[in-house]
Amino acid sequence: MLPSTERPLRVVGVSGSLTAPSKTTALVRAILDQVAATREVDTTLVELNRVGPHLGGAIRRSELPDVAEQELSRIESADLLVVASPVYRATFTGLFKHLFDFVDQYALVDTPVLLAATGGSDRHALIIEHQLRPLFGFFQAVTLPVGVYASDSDFTDYRVSSDRLRERIELAVARAEPFLGRELAAPRPAWW
Repeated sequence: MLPSTERPLRVVGVSGSLTAPSKTTALVRAILDQVAATREVDTTLVELNRVGPHLGGAIRRSELPDVAEQELSRIESADLLVVASPVYRATFTGLFKHLFDFVDQYALVDTPVLLAATGGSDRHALIIEHQLRPLFGFFQAVTLPVGVYASDSDFTDYRVSSDRLRERIELAVARAEPFLGRELAAPRPAWW
């Protein structure tokens, strides 16, 4: 559900990186900071390198420990999701997909999702269109029009250092604005 005007926007970032420090996590933080610069928000960052060890042995959601369940609840109740994964063997990380395998199929209906990814070079930028957008299409989420891709050269010491990347983040957040804070009827998933 989208927020009423009485509370801050609940923004949840999800970093699919398995390591720390991480360029992917730095990218998600930069996007969350940009959203926070434009409006009042309550942000949470879900880091896969921290929650991942709690997911690995579970096949069903009922088998997850409380720490993983709390992170899933945050994802499912977000007003805006900012999700990013490093490119790993031409797609998102397997544990990133495993995390979203536990998300309720209809929990993200009409939720705006800003997609982002990182990779060693610009050759991997299509991960956003060919991997991430279809995943969130399955959830019937609203994938926002501008994604953010960053390569290794956009960072210095795990911080965004590229002016071009900063401009892309600003553009992505600006283009997200019309989708944020809208009052919609209760989400109605399409049944197929």
